[in-house]
Amino acid sequence: MVEGFIGFFELNYKFSITANYSVKYVNSITVKILVLNGPNLNLVGIREPDIYGSISMEDHFESLQKRFSSIELSYFQSNHEGFIIDKLHEVGFSIDGIVLNAGGLTHTSVALRDAIAGITSPVFEVHISNLAEREDFRQHSYITEVSVGAVNGRGLEGYAIAIQELMAAHN
Repeated sequence: MVEGFIGFFELNYKFSITANYSVKYVNSITVKILVLNGPNLNLVGIREPDIYGSISMEDHFESLQKRFSSIELSYFQSNHEGFIIDKLHEVGFSIDGIVLNAGGLTHTSVALRDAIAGITSPVFEVHISNLAEREDFRQHSYITEVSVGAVNGRGLEGYAIAIQELMAAHN
C-alpha cells in the first residue's frame, strides 16, 4: 500500500491489478478530528447539571464515536492552559479539525488565541451553555476570531454540530 498526503486528508492508496493487467486505485480517506476540552469540563455531568447536563463527557464522547464511526475521533481534556496549548501545537499541523471547548480560558487567554492562530488545522469553538445568557465576564471570546466557526447554547449536541461542520468543510 502506498500512502500519500493531500490537503487535510490522509489518503491510503490500495492497488489491485485485474486480469487484463489494468491498475485500479481505491482511495479511502480517514478524517481525523480532536475534541479538546479545557478547565473544569472533566466535571460535566456532575458540576451544575442545570447548565451543563447530567451526562458525563466520557459517556458523551463514546456516543459521538458511535455516531461518527466513519471518522477517527480522539479526545483530550486538561485543566491546565499550557497542556491545552501543547496539544494544539502537537496536532495542529496534522489533524483535519479540532472541536474546542476552552471553558473559562475562552474569556481570558490571549496565549490560547495565539496558539490557535499559529496552527493550520481548523478549530471550531463550542460552548455547552448559551454565553449570551451568562455572566458579563463570559460575553467576550478571545478565540472566536481565530476559529472557523462557533456554536453555543446547544448543550452537548454542540459537539456533534461542530464535528458535522468540520466534516462538511472537507467534502
